[in-house]
Amino acid sequence: MKPKSKVLIIAGSDSSGGAGIQADIKTVTALGCYAMTAITAVTAQNTTGVKSIAPINPKEISKQIEFSSSDIPPVSIKIGMLHTKEVILAVIKSLKKIKSNKVVLDPVMVAKGGAKLINNTAINYIKKELIKKTLLITPNIPEAEILSKIKINSIDDMIKAGKILIDLGAKNVLIKGGHLKSKKIYDILLNKKLIKIFPSRKYLSKNTHGTGCTLSSAITTYLSCGKDLIKSCELGIKYVNEAIRSNLKLGKGNGPINH
Repeated sequence: MKPKSKVLIIAGSDSSGGAGIQADIKTVTALGCYAMTAITAVTAQNTTGVKSIAPINPKEISKQIEFSSSDIPPVSIKIGMLHTKEVILAVIKSLKKIKSNKVVLDPVMVAKGGAKLINNTAINYIKKELIKKTLLITPNIPEAEILSKIKINSIDDMIKAGKILIDLGAKNVLIKGGHLKSKKIYDILLNKKLIKIFPSRKYLSKNTHGTGCTLSSAITTYLSCGKDLIKSCELGIKYVNEAIRSNLKLGKGNGPINH
């Protein structure tokens, strides 16, 4: 089967294969598209946590983005882990040369085990510079709290945080509700004109490593195939829910989902 479209992934590597670039490639491939990558950091991790993070030089990240894209132009771009201001500025500079209007940012800040993956200066640059240059930003609740500087305990709080991010310059925000203490899961898509709530069944599983990376990659893939934003979010959420429901049970900690 020929790939339906081409997706560029800019993100960190996860040696355990459950999250990061590895989850992104699996997702894009499973959904019938072609994945290219620019690796921003190499992590040593497994299902129990992150052992170490080795950053890639920002110039090398730019080379990966630009050299790959000059040969195989991507239709859409997914951005994951960007750990420093220098990396963010390098990515912004390279994005200008590619000119894709389908850029999805998953603002990865904290690993499943609690390890911080980004410094405070980088967080400020994401808020001031990067979110304006993307079509969609997909924070989970802890990330939305960091970006909006408010505590989120309810759907109303999620909407309030989303509106703050829109005011900061985001065109569209999908806040993922998996961390909310509720019987169902509610993911909320917002822009200046729309509030769309996607309710989902909650599956009780500790094997949820890589859900955020996978969701943003699935949405990016559907966008690259010509689906609109609402449909891409709806299909991406369905894909992740099925991947969680499968309950792989690999490793001793938070295991991966089934791509």
